[in-house]
Amino acid sequence: MSNLPHLPPREPTSYKGDYGRALLIGGSRGMTGAIALSGMAALRGGAGLVTLAVPESVQDVVATFDPCYMTVGLPEHEHHLGQICAPARTPIQALADNATCVAYGPGIGRSDGLDLLVAWLYEHLPQPLVIDADALNGLANRPEGLANAGGPRILTPHPGEFRRLVGQQQLEREAAESKAAELAGQHKIVIVLKGHRTFVTDGTHLFHNETGNPGMATGGSGEVLTGVITALVCQGLGAFDAARLGVHLHGLAGDLAAKELGQVGMIASDLLRFLPNAISQPPHEDT
Repeated sequence: MSNLPHLPPREPTSYKGDYGRALLIGGSRGMTGAIALSGMAALRGGAGLVTLAVPESVQDVVATFDPCYMTVGLPEHEHHLGQICAPARTPIQALADNATCVAYGPGIGRSDGLDLLVAWLYEHLPQPLVIDADALNGLANRPEGLANAGGPRILTPHPGEFRRLVGQQQLEREAAESKAAELAGQHKIVIVLKGHRTFVTDGTHLFHNETGNPGMATGGSGEVLTGVITALVCQGLGAFDAARLGVHLHGLAGDLAAKELGQVGMIASDLLRFLPNAISQPPHEDT
């Protein structure tokens, strides 16, 4: 394959609108940090405007993590306060109409209504959609599986989430990668199978990432990746290019963090600190 894709230099006369509008949907009571990490990663990844849509009762908490993104409160389940409910589809659709790229899932939690919501978004949203975390588990319950994607789709499962997506409790890494390529090609989507040497495929192209280290095996790292990929799509990269550059930069930020901090004490928010350094480094070769 050719060199990794890269973002073009920014024009001196550009403004925030030139770098896209990211909409990230998620969060729940006790899981506000997940969506905040994704939002901060989207900012550090270069998106021009970032909005987090979260349950209205936790909106103020999410807003305190960073003053540089915007927040919107969404309707909540009457029996599960602090969790988005299915009727949030209407305001989400209105917000998505102005978005360059949408991410759904970090800290979202699980409910029957949320399973219906992710299925609807997957099928009907025309914008590029990055799907992560419990949204993937909700998508696994969709009767049609991964068929009928309504637009560009990037799924970012870890091995357990991928096994649930394909309905196989036992699946070795090599078989999982083969199945990911098959599904991606069949449904015209991009799958990012996370883990050691994260695997990215659109069914035609295959990419194994070579950056990253065991220090990144900590809660919140996946949420950072979701934000980075979303930001890259906002800046004009296609789904596959955004995914493979995103995993490279995410891992490189982890390598830079480990070099300074060591692997054992690393936390996901450390990746945010080193993302700008990773982005500024010259591109490397694909594998």
